[in-house]
Amino acid sequence: MTNEKIPYKIYLEETEMPKYWYNVRADMKTKPAPLLNPGTGKPMTAEELSQVFCTELVAQELNNTDRLIPIPQEILDFYKMYRPSPLVRAYCLEKQLQTPAKIYYKFEGNNTSGSHKLNSAIAQAYYAKQQGLKGITTETGAGQWGTALSMACSYFGLDCKVFMVKVSYEQKPFRREVMRTYGASVTPSPSTETAVGRKILEEFPGTNGSLGCAISEAVEAAVTRPGYRYVLGSVLAQVLLHQSVIGMETKAALDKYGIKPDIIIGCAGGGSNLGGLISPFMGEKLRGEADYRFIAVEPASCPSLTRGKYVYDFCDTGKVCPLAKMYTLGSGFMPAPNHAGGLRYHGMSSILSELYDEGLMEATSVKQTDVFAAAEQFARVEGILPAPESSHAIRVAIDEALKCKETGEEKTIVFGLTGTGYFDLYAYQKFHDGQMDDYIPTDEEIAKSLAKTPKLS
Repeated sequence: MTNEKIPYKIYLEETEMPKYWYNVRADMKTKPAPLLNPGTGKPMTAEELSQVFCTELVAQELNNTDRLIPIPQEILDFYKMYRPSPLVRAYCLEKQLQTPAKIYYKFEGNNTSGSHKLNSAIAQAYYAKQQGLKGITTETGAGQWGTALSMACSYFGLDCKVFMVKVSYEQKPFRREVMRTYGASVTPSPSTETAVGRKILEEFPGTNGSLGCAISEAVEAAVTRPGYRYVLGSVLAQVLLHQSVIGMETKAALDKYGIKPDIIIGCAGGGSNLGGLISPFMGEKLRGEADYRFIAVEPASCPSLTRGKYVYDFCDTGKVCPLAKMYTLGSGFMPAPNHAGGLRYHGMSSILSELYDEGLMEATSVKQTDVFAAAEQFARVEGILPAPESSHAIRVAIDEALKCKETGEEKTIVFGLTGTGYFDLYAYQKFHDGQMDDYIPTDEEIAKSLAKTPKLS
């Protein structure tokens, strides 16, 4: 097929938008290990989980058997504001790299929240509204999830309480103001508003916070307020389920033109974007229908897959959440205050952890300055300023395309452009001014943190 027959942007018609979420667990021979009650060490029951999460979301969290989950019409109606999102051929980047590789990116930044996070935020807010709740609490790293959830809560008339990782709260004041514009209250984490926040501040004085800290505070705020539940923007199976709309659309668009990707790349913090992008392709691989190479890209400063351990660990720093079996650096791991934003999480989705452990996907870590160099290169030729998180995938996509240049292989590369970086200009400024470093934790630091993971009998 010649380039002339493939449009610059591949749009699906509204009628082609997925009407179902795809549950990759249904096709996994070895299911992800269950969440455990930290007190009893036994698998969490639906009743126990429902004390923290919305009832319907608990059902989705525990569903390992249904391959397709219908998307409620009210959510589909909201999706139509910005979905289907475009799949773009990066012709200009290909030309600059002089590579025989074909590069495509799925652009999820074409909504006010600026990222893929809205796909799950609107679903979780919908189920909270259906349950008759007053409001929901959450955490946010870079602010994209908090922004998306504040939009979703505003749409359904719900109260929204956001604990924002302190370093991002200070670096990204405008992201914070967008959340407040949509009616959310935003608190830098760790804070003195919660018992767990005060405990963390006492143990780690002067800390810049982490997603694990913010999760602890958000959970406490939810369980101590009648009519509230906690929602999470990544990691959980329910979130990867909602984000599967990304991969479903990507596959439909590629199938429309008879294109089969060789390599699929996504940035990886907690796993929502990567899991959503690769799910339907991974399903084909699991069923023996096709083969693909999947690459998870994480920051070298917080390398849970590449340097972590596959064990049960707390999902949060305050140790109030269930235990999840995942690749982790230890729930007490405090990432450096760099600009990886939403990727600064100590663990990884149990689904992706199991797939990685089985050798069904790869993982690599990249340094911060290399990431921003790729972001700048992409912005100059493709016309979109990418988010730092997304730029981890851009870095590896460029590296893989350059390998094709060396070997002469005409591989097709697809990566997830999870969002825009217009609220990340402080980070770009640091990069341009030469004030950005490449902190990488030592083996001793990681070992010290991992030594505190729970010892289960």
